[in-house]
Amino acid sequence: MKLNAIIVEDEANSREILSNYLAKYCQNVSLVGEAESIEQAKKLIDQHALDLVFLDVEMPFGNGFDLLDQMPDRTFETVFVTAYNQYAMDALNNHAAYYLMKPINIDELIKAVDYVTEIRKKEDALEDRVLTPKLNKVDGKITLPQQDGFQILNVADILYCKADDNYTEIYLENKKILVSKTLKYFEEALSKFAFARIHKSYLVNVNEVVKYRKGKGGSVVVSNGKELLVSASKKKDLLAYF
Repeated sequence: MKLNAIIVEDEANSREILSNYLAKYCQNVSLVGEAESIEQAKKLIDQHALDLVFLDVEMPFGNGFDLLDQMPDRTFETVFVTAYNQYAMDALNNHAAYYLMKPINIDELIKAVDYVTEIRKKEDALEDRVLTPKLNKVDGKITLPQQDGFQILNVADILYCKADDNYTEIYLENKKILVSKTLKYFEEALSKFAFARIHKSYLVNVNEVVKYRKGKGGSVVVSNGKELLVSASKKKDLLAYF
């Protein structure tokens, strides 16, 4: 699978080294451009449908995180390439696919590219297609506490759950039930069934997911037509169900 990529790095020598390594060891990467500043990078991103951006952190007139902040709906994966290890946590919080230290270790570079390749393969295979989950374990019941007692619900009837502060909205085919329990409670209660936490606000019945759409995290469409956001940190876990 070909990955369209750019290098964003202010040092010409570093750009040349990475470009040469990619040409020699990662031949599925098609390098479509290089940028030495945030502004140049933005122009390249606008011009190309990118799968991967190799991104330095410290650059003149801004840094790599500034670029990502300006692109909240980005669809490409990011591999940070830097001489500084103190940015690793920030990279994780920005959902980077990989964090490479300079001087670049070739084996680590290959791992980073392989990791991104697998993500893109999975996304391309699933995007906007009717999905069939690997698991079908939804037989069972769950008890919902209510002010006047409790309600027993078939797990298979739940399409998804949505967080509402310390409450959870449970969505069925034709109605919504508000329960005075957190989404974390239902994540644990439904853990033995095919339910995936796809976002801080959503827990979805995987068997009710009919489509996946690419994006930074992407989104899923459930059987009633509702589209739910997938956080970037949860995307890989969700894709593993299909």
